[in-house]
Amino acid sequence: MSEADQRKTVDLDRGLFFVNYRSAEDPAAPPKVIVAPARGDETQFEFILHPDASEPTLWEPNSGFVIRARSPGRLQIEVLPMRPGGSRSAVVRIEPIQPGRIPAVSHGRVESGRTGSAVKGDGLKVLAHVAGIGDTTAGPNTWIAGPASPSRIEGIALDWADRPDGVEIRYAVQFLKGQSGSGKMVSLGAFAGTRGRAMPLTGIVLEMAGNNEFEFVAEALFLNAPTLRAIGQRVVLSGPTGREPLVGLRIAIERADRALAASNKAATPAKTTSKPSGSGRVRVFRSRPRQTTSVD
Repeated sequence: MSEADQRKTVDLDRGLFFVNYRSAEDPAAPPKVIVAPARGDETQFEFILHPDASEPTLWEPNSGFVIRARSPGRLQIEVLPMRPGGSRSAVVRIEPIQPGRIPAVSHGRVESGRTGSAVKGDGLKVLAHVAGIGDTTAGPNTWIAGPASPSRIEGIALDWADRPDGVEIRYAVQFLKGQSGSGKMVSLGAFAGTRGRAMPLTGIVLEMAGNNEFEFVAEALFLNAPTLRAIGQRVVLSGPTGREPLVGLRIAIERADRALAASNKAATPAKTTSKPSGSGRVRVFRSRPRQTTSVD
């Protein structure tokens, strides 16, 4: 059976889902199940993994994790044998998690001595492809790689769920001189960079237009260099020589007055700028209330 026969694509609606590795034909040597967004849908999904797991891969039956789909998208599920000639037959269920009734109540929060709505930048999500780990998603002000666990970052994508009308976001990544794609600006939601090509980023450019109320607050760690912090509607991050690999990143969007206050409290330096043989099959089930759909 060809490699393509062991890869299934499943359409998911917006919502929360449990990916459940139910059973395997060969329990002594079960195949592993690899889950990933389909090409072009990288920013649609967030994987909620066990604290000891580093990637959305299931190694044996009775294991699983949760997927949060911010909007409809396609999920790719691949099954690989654990040994040459091993079984590739597995049963995987994708079960929706129902939220129940959500009360129509607006909750404010206390901020700087006043009550108000949440800052719109709270909906920002940053996806980064990290060497040796894969795609990783983080919220605002959360490190991807970074000082605690520096790792080469090879690409990024931004998603801002509560983006105000009229605000435009563009960004670009930079590679070493001579590599294609360096400096090409892309729009919100698009992936900029590479995956699995050992091409670390050496710089990032973030741009915002259409509303002066918000600014980027970004920090970047480049190999053998101090942590950089930049605030503004146009931010450029790079190492001292422009050749150092990016090994840590966190990005937030703040109201301009909050960003300024955060800058005054910062203690870090600032840089502000405008397939093996064998037989079998993978069976993926997408569960629905009172109904189960099989994808073979």
